[in-house]
Amino acid sequence: MGIQFTVLSSGSTGNATIVQNKDATILIDAGLSARRIGELLQERDLTGEQIHGILITHEHSDHIKGLGAVARKYELPIYANEKTWGAMERSIGKLSPEQKQIMQTGDHLTFGSMRIESFGISHDAAEPVGYFFTDGDEKLSLATDLGYVSDKVMQSISGSDVLVLEANHDVEMLRMGRYPWNTKRRILSDIGHLSNDAAGEALSELLTRKTKRTYLAHLSRDHNMMELAKLTVRDAMESRGCFYKDHEFKLCETYYDRPTPWDTISDK
Repeated sequence: MGIQFTVLSSGSTGNATIVQNKDATILIDAGLSARRIGELLQERDLTGEQIHGILITHEHSDHIKGLGAVARKYELPIYANEKTWGAMERSIGKLSPEQKQIMQTGDHLTFGSMRIESFGISHDAAEPVGYFFTDGDEKLSLATDLGYVSDKVMQSISGSDVLVLEANHDVEMLRMGRYPWNTKRRILSDIGHLSNDAAGEALSELLTRKTKRTYLAHLSRDHNMMELAKLTVRDAMESRGCFYKDHEFKLCETYYDRPTPWDTISDK
């Protein structure tokens, strides 16, 4: 068994993902209530007792809402960089000293054959990160809540078999939407969220014959739709001469209200 994963929930109402191999089961973010996270785990035949640790991308509530409760209930270590700890510590309540693990940006962890590395991203948080996971030749990368895809991000997530990549909004839907202009400006900025077009542009550079699937994640419920996101990403890729139909590549969905099916990286 190599790497497999399920995106338990994705969006502004809460984010959580499970990545596992034969050696470890890791929760990335805990942005829903502990009870809801337990329900989603159960839907994927998991329990909190099977989790080895929690990785945090940044301190916004849709990524840490249930963090303290889940960590205390299952006595789990939490991994985050120092600035993120400083920004979230008051919000998550009391933990034992051994639960607070510092993983600075660019550091790596190993759990048996699973290696995990963090990389910096651009978002309006203390020190936000994404993560990539490797096991032998297999690579899974998670990059959401980023205003743009920097050269460093491209370097970190290149060579992935599977990507979980943000496609937060349709630019025109956002511009015409009900949000106040200051909020729209923040989302559209380099420290906001990635648009469908920007996701497609990034994928056109990232796609190789090794790339099997990309899960479009963190979609806005007000300013996007999954079918529109897929269409825009495909169009953006094709307009840059990226004809993904030449090999087996799929755009896959994530959901705010249910988990994705288990995806095993080695599956053809």
